[in-house]
Amino acid sequence: MDGVSLVYDGNRGSLKALDSVSMNIQSGEFVSVLGPSGCGKSTLLRLASGLLPASAGRLALNGQVIAGPRRDVGIVFQQPTLLPWKTAIENVLVPIRAMSGRIADFTDRARSLLRLAGLEEFENSYPWELSGGMQQRVGIARGLIHQPSLLLMDEPFSALDAMSREHMMSELQKIWMSTRNSVLFITHSIPEAVFLSDRIYVLSGRPGRVANEFKVNLPRPRDESVMASVEFGELTNRLRACFRTSGPASVHA
Repeated sequence: MDGVSLVYDGNRGSLKALDSVSMNIQSGEFVSVLGPSGCGKSTLLRLASGLLPASAGRLALNGQVIAGPRRDVGIVFQQPTLLPWKTAIENVLVPIRAMSGRIADFTDRARSLLRLAGLEEFENSYPWELSGGMQQRVGIARGLIHQPSLLLMDEPFSALDAMSREHMMSELQKIWMSTRNSVLFITHSIPEAVFLSDRIYVLSGRPGRVANEFKVNLPRPRDESVMASVEFGELTNRLRACFRTSGPASVHA
């Protein structure tokens, strides 16, 4: 993203959501975006997905300008948004049907992703038979089924309780370390961002601008003990300081 801005035009006039945002994601890198509510984090994700055109600036993936929805981008939403009449494996294969692909060519990959997500015994279960965390793991597998170059994740654990959230952080790390997709991860949680990321961008309040960038040098794989380390605490404190100096913010410490 190079100098990306987004202005919404409405009945009450124009509203600038993002202002000259520049950031990059290297191949196989896990990058998180933190910021207060209303700063444009989800808007940033929609721009990266091609679902929204930028008002200014340039977005590109693998050297190609993003001018609309692309097949080499996967999305995981805040809610699992699974189809209730389809089984877990059928939900994972939904993007293949949408792209008019051959289901038979991707069934083995769907099973492999469910196995990676710890759901091999639940491939024929319906969403109502799965816990919230299990449903979200199905959603992650669905986002990866077509082997996207970039996986976009919009606060995927926000609806989970604290214990389920910590478990899902470890599960996502395991899946990412096996697939090595490039990930752009939107979150309100500072510990979540530090635990999962290679780098973290901090956005200012609206209009969202890149206020800070942090590199996370913690060794992988990371487990619960990392969260008790001095290095983890120092980085989370530095991130908290960003929001203390910029005023009230809906960011989870």
